[in-house]
Amino acid sequence: MRGRGPRAFVKHCLLGVMAAFPSSLAALEITLNAPGAPEALVERIEETSSVATADSRGLDTPLEILSAALSDYRTIVQILYDEGYFSPVVSIKLNGQEAAEMSSLTVPNAINRALITVETGPTFTFGTAVIAPVAPETVLPEGFATGKPATTGAIQRAVSDGVQGWRNAGHAKAELESQSVIARHAQRRLDAQIALAPGPRLTFGKMVIKGDTDVRHRSIEKIAGFPAGEVFSPEKIQKVGTRLRRTGTFSVVSIEEEETPNPDGTLDFIATFEDMPKRRLTFGVELASNAGLDVTATWTHRNVFRRAERLRFEAALRNIGGTEDLDGRFGLRLDQPDRLGPDDNTFWSALLERKNTDNYNVTITSLAYGARRTFSDRLYAEASAGFQWSDADDAFGDGRKFRYFILPLRSEWDERDSKVSATRGFYLDAQAMPFVGLSGTETGLRLFFDGRAYTSLRTGGRLVLAGRVQLGSVIGPALDGVTPDFLFFSGGAGTVRGQPFESLGIPVNGGVAGGKSFLGLSGEIRGKITDAISLVGFYDFGTVDTSSFIGSGAEYHSGAGLGVRYDLGGFGPLRLDLALPVQGDTDGGLQFYIGIGQAF
Repeated sequence: MRGRGPRAFVKHCLLGVMAAFPSSLAALEITLNAPGAPEALVERIEETSSVATADSRGLDTPLEILSAALSDYRTIVQILYDEGYFSPVVSIKLNGQEAAEMSSLTVPNAINRALITVETGPTFTFGTAVIAPVAPETVLPEGFATGKPATTGAIQRAVSDGVQGWRNAGHAKAELESQSVIARHAQRRLDAQIALAPGPRLTFGKMVIKGDTDVRHRSIEKIAGFPAGEVFSPEKIQKVGTRLRRTGTFSVVSIEEEETPNPDGTLDFIATFEDMPKRRLTFGVELASNAGLDVTATWTHRNVFRRAERLRFEAALRNIGGTEDLDGRFGLRLDQPDRLGPDDNTFWSALLERKNTDNYNVTITSLAYGARRTFSDRLYAEASAGFQWSDADDAFGDGRKFRYFILPLRSEWDERDSKVSATRGFYLDAQAMPFVGLSGTETGLRLFFDGRAYTSLRTGGRLVLAGRVQLGSVIGPALDGVTPDFLFFSGGAGTVRGQPFESLGIPVNGGVAGGKSFLGLSGEIRGKITDAISLVGFYDFGTVDTSSFIGSGAEYHSGAGLGVRYDLGGFGPLRLDLALPVQGDTDGGLQFYIGIGQAF
């Protein structure tokens, strides 16, 4: 191949490559000469060339270097085609001799010099750029058009988009039928004509289950919601895989279409599975200056009854070494994904919890049964019905008993780019719980909302602004007619850092009770110092009121401080926050918080 270039770019690099025999040890001197080539193209050639990267590839004999040179002809030409150069000249000389003319039977004992010369030639533009037939609503790449820079990448994208367009229309076996690509050197033009073969429009046939899985096939079919009889759609088969992976039961879910459709126009699929380990144990630790050490542990058992269920036990021990009495919780939840439709599951939940705080002590027992609808990987809603029993000692008296029939409702929408250290997106958590009092207990409604937003200001995550709004309200009963764990306090790591845990409430009888309404605001500025270390500045504000909605006379406080984050990879950052009170009556002084993951 012949070509020309207007200016020279010469790059020398020295790589230590040992010769084939100990008596002929020598360094391989490599020269890459690419006149007229853009620097980015030269760097790509250098990084891809087997000869230029011989040292890092461990190529240390003359025969290996010759083989690398022979493969480089095709590699470099393909790179040039990708960039729109269709009349290049590539020369690779070893010890002054063209590698393509050397024989592997007469390789010299040592190769000391390698000269790679690349003449790119002129760039080409598309003359003819035709692909047919094309399915309705198919969007082809803008770069595949007459007058646009001609590259093999543009051709490949056009073929890929054309085939995908037919597949989206139900033609599962659409493929490239033929292509004609002609380089017209005199005109510096590339003519590309592509013919597609759509094939017949197919419908979904059967899903054949294979692989080493303990999950019952009937349960897999119910969870998958395989669209048998419907028109083929890549999106639908992707949704089947998502539903199965969502259970957390399988380490591998592979759903592949059969090569040949059935005579009746249906297409079968082979579903292959491998199970995750049945059991998983996790631990978590968080430390606050006055609340002491909190330790949590979860134990998960997958596929308990061979129906892809997930049984999760959670245990927590709190206030170890803190100013308050030791307390904790024990809960379990059994998710059953094959009881309802493919995007729904049912669950059982139970909780036994003891809370000992400066303001109240309460023992809580609850049992509920519910259902969950998953709208997407980022949005779900669930509802349940159950009973809760609470025995409390608080500012209104000791030995107070509350008995409820509860209907918890919750929806969560998570559009963050990371659950443990978000740099952009938002998170919304909305909860509503009507509660019906039993045995003389008052009836009402509890509402709670948690909204978070993040932006990196186009810095690629180097500088992040994060904000949070929390709202809570109890509607119906009097302040003294509801269990203290339904009311709202402010202060501590989850609301206002710099203020002691749940230090802000409503003064009652010489003590402090929770409020019927709550508003919390938090803002953070997170800046990376290195790839692993970040500094954080934050300000938190919280207010509670005796009424169901925050009024002008509500109690409020705030705190501010600085934090350090050390990135632990997928676990999120190790967090250290130091905070001081800004507003409010407190004698707590400096507060510190240690945990894993961002504060919000």
